[in-house]
Amino acid sequence: MSWNNKNVLITGISGFAGSYLARHLIDQGADIFGLVRRRADGSLPNNIREKNIANSITFIEGNLEDITGMATALDISDPDVIFHLAAQSFVPRSFSHPIETAQINSIGTNNLLEAVRLKDCDPRIIFAGSSEEYGLVFSSEEQYQRMKAVHGTIYPEPTSIPEVPIKETNPLRPMSPYAVSKVYGDHLMRNYFYTYGTKAIVSRAFNHEGAGRGMMFVTSVITNQVAKLVAGEIKEITIGNVNAFRDWSHVIDTIHGYCLLAEKGLPGDVYNQGSMRTTSVLSYILLSLESAGIPVDKIETVRNSKVISEPTMRDSSAVFGVPFEKTKVDSMMLAGEIDFSAEDGGITVYSGARKIPIVFDPDRFRPAEVPILFSDTTKIQKLGFSTKFSVDDIVRDQLNYYLNEIRRT
Repeated sequence: MSWNNKNVLITGISGFAGSYLARHLIDQGADIFGLVRRRADGSLPNNIREKNIANSITFIEGNLEDITGMATALDISDPDVIFHLAAQSFVPRSFSHPIETAQINSIGTNNLLEAVRLKDCDPRIIFAGSSEEYGLVFSSEEQYQRMKAVHGTIYPEPTSIPEVPIKETNPLRPMSPYAVSKVYGDHLMRNYFYTYGTKAIVSRAFNHEGAGRGMMFVTSVITNQVAKLVAGEIKEITIGNVNAFRDWSHVIDTIHGYCLLAEKGLPGDVYNQGSMRTTSVLSYILLSLESAGIPVDKIETVRNSKVISEPTMRDSSAVFGVPFEKTKVDSMMLAGEIDFSAEDGGITVYSGARKIPIVFDPDRFRPAEVPILFSDTTKIQKLGFSTKFSVDDIVRDQLNYYLNEIRRT
């Protein structure tokens, strides 16, 4: 598809992914319209200002909870393509603000689709679903039995284990109000396709990161602390569950996937977007330290005598039938040889004579944690998708962003 002179409406344009998408499409010659909430001081959102794209965007004031405003946005933009990225996307906030999350993510998506129907326009709509929709995914029989003991009931029950890498056909077991709201929007998009012929395409993007990622997200929590550690502002790293595994992509890979779906995706269909690798929160910390020039020789728990030498040594063997680069500690964790809990009292990182504490903060553990996310992207690959960036690339970009911020202040 040539984006030249195409009218594109982006909800959530001032967000992390939305601003990267706008920058990319502006460079491709598209006419960009962005839905934004009114700001009392009239200032530009940080993501828009940092990318220097304000003069290339037609901003439309409105919010998803107001269907009249959505209809007006369609009148103004007359879109060929809509990228629906706007959401309350911070999972922990969805536990403390579940109604707000439902109003923005669920009812807001319904308002957008209904406005499209009532206006009788015919854009292709790319819906930013989420890998969080899959929620509780079972990677081993042992994990299944543990979760069965905790919850008593598992629904839907697995038909086979392991359930990774995660295909689009995997059961949906959302574990947060955010994830539930995205399941609602996901099904609603396809309902409008079947009922009204709306050209809606669902992207279930796995975690995407990069420079400018919101401060509340775990990869930024990590890289911001490592930058402060390098600058001498802090002496330890504080984190929640280091056992969680995530499929982290660079945001640029993800927005290229959105654009590919706008061009070649089948309306009514669902596509995973991810990297087909999985990395633990612990490894993200260790790789961030090494990217900052702090080599990791050994890690050791404060209690329980769990010790791993050369924990970041690389291994490209297959896990769950998929070969990908991972650290030594991740290989051990994925094989069930080791894990880390609050009872371990934290972890000490040894770098030469230096010791860096990793402190476990119980307040940062989610009420219902998703243990592993690991995508199968075979379906979107058939459209021509491929990832260009490694985990090291993501870590470097995020770390440099925070190091530059510290230097400016």
